[in-house]
Amino acid sequence: MVIVMDYNFDEENKKSMFIKIIREIFIWGLQIAAVVFLAYFIVYYTVEKTDMVGSSMEETLYDGDSIIINKFSYRFTEPQRFDVIVFKQTGKEHGYYNIKRIIGLPGETLQFKDDNIYINGVIVEEKVSVKPMINYGLASEEITLEDNEYFVLGDNRNNSEDSRFASIANIRREEIIGKASLRLSPFNFVNKLNLKQEDSD
Repeated sequence: MVIVMDYNFDEENKKSMFIKIIREIFIWGLQIAAVVFLAYFIVYYTVEKTDMVGSSMEETLYDGDSIIINKFSYRFTEPQRFDVIVFKQTGKEHGYYNIKRIIGLPGETLQFKDDNIYINGVIVEEKVSVKPMINYGLASEEITLEDNEYFVLGDNRNNSEDSRFASIANIRREEIIGKASLRLSPFNFVNKLNLKQEDSD
């Protein structure tokens, strides 16, 4: 006697195919989520592109230069003197990125006089080629920086709105977005641009 079982192979195949499709959609979704997370991490925590606006950093950076911001390094090290930084001030009239060079560090006392920069009473030699300042602004008198403050200047000293003026004043640590690391075109490291002759050899 032969027993014939009524088994619906088509239904089973449909279930198997459905499970396979769901699995592939799930994997595809995970891959997209991973890419989105990686992109978010890169943009917000490692690097970002911005453009130089204006002439305040000439002859180091020019209006329209595309700059890569290193947002990662200052998570492990503190900004150093002469670093070119990108910052965004909160509570100011403008909300755009600013690019300037650090001159004074937290806790230091700074003053400009006789075409020199004095920090804690000692003349500081600059690494970049700049023209003498005409307007010392707030720094014509001694300025003592708080523990989280930095004093910044534009390299185009006579056409720069920077820490010499109340509109910018001292920059707080939390306002620093990152270090201006690369100029894209023509390609070069920002810290290699516009150096004095003895420093570029």
